Amino acid sequence: MCGIVGLHLRNPGLHPHLGDLLTGMLCEMENRGADSAGIAVYGDPTWTPAGRGALSLIEVGATTGEVATALGAEVGAEVTVTEVDTMYLITGQVDSETLLAAAKKVYPRELVGGFGADLTVLKGVGSPTSLTERWGLRNAQGWQGVGHTRMATESAVTSAGAHPYAVGPGQCLVHNGSFSNHATIRRQLRAAGVEFDSENDTEVGARFVAKQLADGKDVERALKELCATFDGFYTLLVSNRDSFAVVRDAIACKPAVIAETDDWVAMASEFRALAHLPGIERARIWEPEPEVIYAWTREEVAA
Repeated sequence: MCGIVGLHLRNPGLHPHLGDLLTGMLCEMENRGADSAGIAVYGDPTWTPAGRGALSLIEVGATTGEVATALGAEVGAEVTVTEVDTMYLITGQVDSETLLAAAKKVYPRELVGGFGADLTVLKGVGSPTSLTERWGLRNAQGWQGVGHTRMATESAVTSAGAHPYAVGPGQCLVHNGSFSNHATIRRQLRAAGVEFDSENDTEVGARFVAKQLADGKDVERALKELCATFDGFYTLLVSNRDSFAVVRDAIACKPAVIAETDDWVAMASEFRALAHLPGIERARIWEPEPEVIYAWTREEVAA
């Protein structure tokens, strides 16, 4: 049992409140999983200043100054490193893919939490309440956030095993449930040259979606392919900087609820994570149908 949450803000007046709203949503899901937790925030001006490439690294064995100097020399541009709990948030005057390539060259054993313009990924071991306090999440700003609370069932409780899995440029995936055929699909992806950082079944789903997107499919087509390929019980939320999408498996036994107003679209494993959102009393609220893909963008809604 895990908890997932997502919030997509349409009203720019709410952007300064994203972190506070997301914190409330995530902490309401604590009893669904307190082993570890993680969040992805799109658009915080402090963590990821506009116009800079961005990268999150997990538990780096070097100081922030050492990392800034080493990566700056590698990319030939100014690099800034900010320490937030066990994560290093790295930005630079280069694109995110260039930062990623440099980090993999200089620190090949360190784990990447996520990369992409405007994207911050934070995750760690512990309860959502303690982690959000250590991250200072209530102060975060932006237009979109996703989060996850984990109750580990099939792999170790580590920062690497926490969600979100952010393995494509600006992309994140969070997951409640389990994939029963993940070992077979992992072998197939490895044979195609895809590398993995953990034994978590969710990473297999994230790598599968990222490969579909890299091959030119849009997110709806990628999730249709996932539904046709993966066995198991799941609710998934997949995001990039401009959109997020929700899908459940054919049986839809894992809980999910969606709420929508003119100011925002939100989803969570349980309604109580949405109950504090502004204007919830006027929201259209529904449970997503099995294998129906619901996708939202910064400009419009499509379902």
